[in-house]
Amino acid sequence: MGRFGTWLQRAAGRSPSTNKTVRVTDTLYEYVIAQSVVESDVQRALRLETAKQAEADMQIGPDQGQVLRFLVSLLGVENAIEVGVFTGYSALCIASALPDHGRLLACDVSETWTGIGKPFWTAAGVADRIDLRIGPARDTLDQVLISDGEGQFDFAFIDADKTNYATYYEQCLQLLRPGGLMAFDNMLWGGSVADATRMDPDTAALRDLSATLKSDPRVEYCLLTVGDGVGLVRKR
Repeated sequence: MGRFGTWLQRAAGRSPSTNKTVRVTDTLYEYVIAQSVVESDVQRALRLETAKQAEADMQIGPDQGQVLRFLVSLLGVENAIEVGVFTGYSALCIASALPDHGRLLACDVSETWTGIGKPFWTAAGVADRIDLRIGPARDTLDQVLISDGEGQFDFAFIDADKTNYATYYEQCLQLLRPGGLMAFDNMLWGGSVADATRMDPDTAALRDLSATLKSDPRVEYCLLTVGDGVGLVRKR
């Protein structure tokens, strides 16, 4: 049988934990930020300004901003979509990784929140790359499908009202080119998606979407334990 066969026999009798994810303490999280995140002064300033707001928990963390910049750069994204801008930190991260001729279609319903980010976009020299549309994202995406047609975008980041994630998914899937990538924030929703007793509309919507993404033959799906859970969807 040999040593490998003996190892297989021993392993078959074990029940090891499949959870290999390290527990992220505050100290370890600060280590990750210090070792991997590279922010411009403007990006850091906007993040700190957002932290003063009562709704600061809606903002992605600097590690997620780093992931967005990394993905946009890796894919050579020229045309991107963001659904849910808030104060514009994530938009700034994405736009800063676009080429000079790149475009970010940024959808939000609040002029107040997005107004906080605008001066920072200007200070960073990327305001001309961000096409901010104020209004329901469903309407904006429908309009862009008519005006631009399908398959014209390389990347989409969705971080808005959870009960409409499934709608944004279908719209952005049409707008993405084959091989394009979609990222969803809050896919773990504080862990509530794994609690079968939690059936509030947001939790149920996220749980249902994750099941849809896993089984949808049009895409490949990967769920990461970054931040509050980042779901990545690659269009086939």
